[in-house]
Amino acid sequence: MVDYHASNNQAYSSGGQSVYMDPREQENDWDRDLLLDPAWEKQQRKTFTAWCNSHLRKAGTQIENIEEDFRDGLKLMLLLEVISGERLPKPERGKMRVHKINNVNKALDFIASKGVKLVSIGAEGPWVPLRMMLTLPPVLLPETSAKEGLLLWCQRKTAPYKNVNVQNFHISWKDGLAFNALIHRHRPELIDYDKLRKDDPLTNLNNAFEVAEKYLDIPKMMDAEDIVGTLRPDEKAIMTYVSCFYHAFSGAQKAETAANRICKVLAVNQENEHLMEDYEKLASDLLEWIRRTIPWLENRAPEKTMAEMQQKLEDFRDYRRVHKPPKVQEKCQLEINFNTLQTKLRLSNRPAFMPSEGRMVSDINGSWHNLEGAEKGYEEWLLNEIRRLERLDHLAEKFRQKATIHESWTDGKEAMLTQKDYETASLSEVKALLRKHEAFESDLAAHQDRVEQIAAIAQELNELDYYDSPSVNARCQKICEQWDALGSLTQSRRESLERTEKQLESIDELYLEYAKRAAPFNNWMEGAMEDLQDMFIVHNIDEIQGLITAHEQFKSTLPEANKEREAIQAIQAEVQKIAQYNGIKLSGSNPYTTITPKSIDSKWDKVCQLVPKRDQALQEELAKQQSNDHLRRKFASQANIVGPWIQTKMEEIGRISIEMNGTLEDQLVNLREYEQSIIEYKPNIDQLEGDHQLIQEALIFDNKYTSYTMEHLRVGWEQLLTTIARTINEIENQILTRDAKGISQEQLHEYRTSFNHFDKDHSGALMAEEFKACLISLGYDVENEKTGDAEFNRIMGIVDPNNSGAVTFQAFIDFMSRETTDTDTADQVIASFKILAADKNFITPEELRRELPPDQAEYCIARMAPYTGPDAVPGALDYMSFSTALYGESDL
Repeated sequence: MVDYHASNNQAYSSGGQSVYMDPREQENDWDRDLLLDPAWEKQQRKTFTAWCNSHLRKAGTQIENIEEDFRDGLKLMLLLEVISGERLPKPERGKMRVHKINNVNKALDFIASKGVKLVSIGAEGPWVPLRMMLTLPPVLLPETSAKEGLLLWCQRKTAPYKNVNVQNFHISWKDGLAFNALIHRHRPELIDYDKLRKDDPLTNLNNAFEVAEKYLDIPKMMDAEDIVGTLRPDEKAIMTYVSCFYHAFSGAQKAETAANRICKVLAVNQENEHLMEDYEKLASDLLEWIRRTIPWLENRAPEKTMAEMQQKLEDFRDYRRVHKPPKVQEKCQLEINFNTLQTKLRLSNRPAFMPSEGRMVSDINGSWHNLEGAEKGYEEWLLNEIRRLERLDHLAEKFRQKATIHESWTDGKEAMLTQKDYETASLSEVKALLRKHEAFESDLAAHQDRVEQIAAIAQELNELDYYDSPSVNARCQKICEQWDALGSLTQSRRESLERTEKQLESIDELYLEYAKRAAPFNNWMEGAMEDLQDMFIVHNIDEIQGLITAHEQFKSTLPEANKEREAIQAIQAEVQKIAQYNGIKLSGSNPYTTITPKSIDSKWDKVCQLVPKRDQALQEELAKQQSNDHLRRKFASQANIVGPWIQTKMEEIGRISIEMNGTLEDQLVNLREYEQSIIEYKPNIDQLEGDHQLIQEALIFDNKYTSYTMEHLRVGWEQLLTTIARTINEIENQILTRDAKGISQEQLHEYRTSFNHFDKDHSGALMAEEFKACLISLGYDVENEKTGDAEFNRIMGIVDPNNSGAVTFQAFIDFMSRETTDTDTADQVIASFKILAADKNFITPEELRRELPPDQAEYCIARMAPYTGPDAVPGALDYMSFSTALYGESDL
């Protein structure tokens, strides 16, 4: 029974307009109608007699004549007890008139205690029983605001049906279609609505009344002929009849709500299980990739050749540009999925998700940190190794060149120093041998520097861990041992020559002078040729400019060297002149030196040929360094743009996260557009990677034009992509939190419409009676029966915990979302299953399949444990333990 309270101004609908009347005037009108219209009286009497019997039969009795049977007050008091759920004072059982009046007064006092003013009604007045039925708003009849709620409920339920337009509780029901529509809306199998005709109201009304009585346990309270034959059917009779339909379907509404709640809970659980499985697999795959990759990055075993180390560098480039970026995205997506899953679990009152051991986000971050720790320095190590190998190759080649030159010079020197030619030589020949030996010592001293250079290069190759150091050491050792032997032999021969020098008479001074000057000059030319052919390695323009400057300085000494050459050649020419002048027959070459004028000219020509070649090599290297400098500038110009751009975007994302203008959807759209603009910037990063690869291929190891390295830019770019993705995910989770209240646009519109309808003063809040009418319009059974009062008090305790007497729209929406959405609890799910199980402590597979969609029903059947209580039946399932498990620890 709907719980109706009186209000200061009551209203009823007439022709779609609200007419406000004083309650006393309205009661006088009812009295007047009752006295003047016998048909009206008959209709009222029949309706309320049937209505009273629908309640009295709960107490095992009924009435035949509403006036006679209520006149002694006994059944009237019993009726009031049944519909209110309260105990009235004990009735008087005597048959005297005073006993009957006292019982009626007790009924009137009870009605008055409910705040109802009974105008012109007394225990001894005329028409007391029927007049009393007509003036019991708190107990029997709906008051105006509740009446509007019932009317709204009827309009909402019948809205989809053609030829039905419920505007009031009289004319709108004359053709019977509205009654049939209410039944069809809730029990479509009972009525074939499409076969009903608007022009056959008797058939329509009789069909609805018979179906209601047979299948819905609603007694027939009116005759179809009375409704059709009346210009305006009695409003209170129609309203009373309709309220019985309202109560009949409240149980179906509860079952439907319970089934919907269970379906939503199960759907949330299934989706969460799927998300957990996806997280576990993605986490396992990522951790496995990290586990395989770290040992590769930690391997610092150097290769022997440049080609092998270059391949290692190329493999590392592929790792950074091809293999790692997708894993960065996977890691970011994994964190986003984890946060989203936790948000969904929190919003649906589920326990937080605990991944398998070793697969927590912190575990993944730890493994990723180890990966980056292994990666850090790997590229630097590769480049250092390449530099080392390049340096080693250069030093090894230089060692071989110098060693070859030295070995060529020492070839035969031991045999020369050990010969005994001076024992049989003449004085002049001995002198010549002595001078020749002096020249050799001068030459030997000049070669000391080369031997020291050879030993120093060998030492550096050893320190740099050259792979072929054993052969270098062996060759160097041989050269050093030979050099020591030459020193000893040279000293021994000098001593021998000096012993015989006293016996030698003359030495050709000119030959001696020639030899003394020719030897260092020859050595200078050899050194010059060695320097002109020396390999060089530079890394920037300044270094090559230094070599060019040194070469120019060398060229500036050539004129002076040429004068020395001409002077040496002039000595030989003077010898020839003197010999020719004095008729001396020369006995061959200069006895003091093997350096002939021809060899001097030949080497001089070689020096002159090497100078332009050296010029060309230096200019080519200068062009190369200029090209390298161009690569540096090109990379720097782009890096100096990309670096600040990344920093600016990072700052802008931070500002967007703080300001958050517009709706969440607006923010999400703006952030996704912002993310797209960042992704479209990727070609600039790719271009920079290409420039960086050219720089590495050119073995350029520094760049004074920019402070940005490719490594810094890569990290910045990855952080930028991760930050914007995380920011988008935060907005998505905020939307998810808002939507977790479960209020669709259509539902929100329906709730707002109902709320506004009863917010007459537009205060934004409903008083208790207005709120009750609003609930009635939405199908809640909160009538003035004991259960209705309890339900309404429960709801008020939720929406008005401070007992302010007013309900705000926000409190109303929070309540509706709690009642109808996924914000569920184990107790709510158990209560829903209990409704589907018809109040049993167990549920059967047949009941699940009847009330739930097939997939949801089978999901429950597969997971519910058998019920083992004393009231169990075959196949009984334990829905309580199942509901509790939904909110317990996950099996995943």
